[in-house]
Amino acid sequence: MSAEASVGSHAADSAQSAVSHSACHSTDEHRNQGLLGSKYVKLNVGGSLHYTTVQTLSKEDSLLRSICNGGTEVTIDSEGWVVLDRCGRHFGLVLNFLRDGSVPLPEEHRELDEVLKEAQYYRVQGLVQHCLSAMQRITLIYSCSLSLQPVVKLQNNRGNNKYSYTSNSDDNLLKNIELFDKLVLRFNGRVLFVKDVLGDEICCWSFYGEGRKIAEVCCTSIVYATEKKQTKVEFPEARIFEETLNILIYENGRGSGPGGLHLLDSRGSGSSLGAGQSEEEGAVGGDRRVRRIHVRRHIMHDERGHGQQTVYKD
Repeated sequence: MSAEASVGSHAADSAQSAVSHSACHSTDEHRNQGLLGSKYVKLNVGGSLHYTTVQTLSKEDSLLRSICNGGTEVTIDSEGWVVLDRCGRHFGLVLNFLRDGSVPLPEEHRELDEVLKEAQYYRVQGLVQHCLSAMQRITLIYSCSLSLQPVVKLQNNRGNNKYSYTSNSDDNLLKNIELFDKLVLRFNGRVLFVKDVLGDEICCWSFYGEGRKIAEVCCTSIVYATEKKQTKVEFPEARIFEETLNILIYENGRGSGPGGLHLLDSRGSGSSLGAGQSEEEGAVGGDRRVRRIHVRRHIMHDERGHGQQTVYKD
């Protein structure tokens, strides 16, 4: 081969190498820049397509924020979709948590565990803590459901300060807690008592028998005052005693069969809901239902000076 041909071939190889290096460098630069300068993002998560904003993905110090600011390399297909090699089943839930700061979680333990794993992978710590708290509640309820004894559970959470509280709310909340302690002393050994301080409910009683929830008494309502919303806590002592006595029929399995009647049937002539109380039935499985009693769920309340009218609207 002549010297001229050799030089020409070497020059061509050098030029091709330079072009390849330039293209590779350009691709790497594009990948390392992440989504800087973008406002909207198209995400393909295991075949599940999502359209959102960089602002939403950057709300928490997570893997998704790192992807947006270029801290984590991403793969972008020819149509501009950011491809994430994860199952997309629960990714919408992750996005909604970033958008709203809270999200309803699955009640089934296996699904909740799947959400937790996704939250841990994306390093969304707020959702991780939300899942862990929900798991504790589910474990507690599951334990109540497996118990051979009747169960009384009081869920209280004074830390829920979304609204201010009415003047009597704190007193009534303490009365509910004191009543729980009295019931523990009175029915010790016959009923399993569980006090739960986790969750969104400020004051709610649940009653279990034969491994299922029999009734629920919610003691909290929202007062729509003239200037701001307030949280009102009631103390339906008679109703709580009644439901506690009702579940004693399920002690030692005595509630099974046609003879398993309520000691005090809340829908019979022996009891009354009282003013401002309402009762709901929710299907649990087959013809089994849960009695849900809400004390003054919807209230129009004006707490002005003495002698002025107070209006309650059910």
